[in-house]
Amino acid sequence: MSEATERDHHPTTSQTTPLHLIEKQLPLRVLSQSEWEHWITKGYVIVRQVVPQANVERLANLLWEFDEKDPNDPSTWYAPQRREHKMKELNNTGMLEIYNHQYLWDNRMEQRVYDVFVDIWDRTDLWVTIDRANLNPPKKVKGNPDGFIHWDVDTSLDPLPIGVQGVLSLMPQDHETGGFQCVPYLFEKFYEWKATQPADRDPMHPDMTGLERENIEMAPGDLLIFNSLLAHGVRPNHSENRHRMAQYIAMHPAEPQNVAERDERIRLWREQDHPQRDAFPGDPREWEKGHGKVAELSELGEKLLGLQPW
Repeated sequence: MSEATERDHHPTTSQTTPLHLIEKQLPLRVLSQSEWEHWITKGYVIVRQVVPQANVERLANLLWEFDEKDPNDPSTWYAPQRREHKMKELNNTGMLEIYNHQYLWDNRMEQRVYDVFVDIWDRTDLWVTIDRANLNPPKKVKGNPDGFIHWDVDTSLDPLPIGVQGVLSLMPQDHETGGFQCVPYLFEKFYEWKATQPADRDPMHPDMTGLERENIEMAPGDLLIFNSLLAHGVRPNHSENRHRMAQYIAMHPAEPQNVAERDERIRLWREQDHPQRDAFPGDPREWEKGHGKVAELSELGEKLLGLQPW
């Protein structure tokens, strides 16, 4: 998994139509027609300024406090991670084990954030992922400047998994700071490309011979949503003293019939706990329980969590 998606992927079980083949029934709420066409063709879309800048700034400040780092003191930037990841590739990738704070929920409950996922799924009954954040300082050791490209799902499966993921940028992401990169060609021409590959190809990592990466620039407050079938990765942060910072936000069709999943989501919110999955080691300090209260949810937030039905 990548720095942009180092968390358990949630393919939905209630959706059978691939997202790029949806025939829209609901009117677009946030996306323009050209943005919708870009989404179904290229496999990603960026919604500019989807949350207020005040939300961005206060969350960024909170994340520095949570991680016990000083943005003005480089000696604090590279403190060792607090807990080993079971998924070894996630070690030292800047993941912040914060999931339930009010500021995270405020962004999840922003109407435009919800509305754009309604556009993506063409349905209104959605649950938001219980996800975390990321703080990425400049790389001390200058390694591969291109980073890596992979899929988050096994592309040998038939049918292919269905899902989306999202990254809310909290700091500028550009050629210096690195960040999300992708290969839209592999999304557009997957089956044609697959036919040229050997039968024993790696279904998680494409052979990049002859393929071009597209580097994505984002401003604070921009939300990138990408299809799980988009080959993507992360360019390292090779700036001198700038950070990348993000909150992960995605939504998927609600599954009210899955009582165990719904109850677990509610428990995580109420107990300020972390998801009990390999990608989420949790915070050994239990900082959230000691520094905050249970997030207050709007009517929309209660539905996005599963506390109230759609």
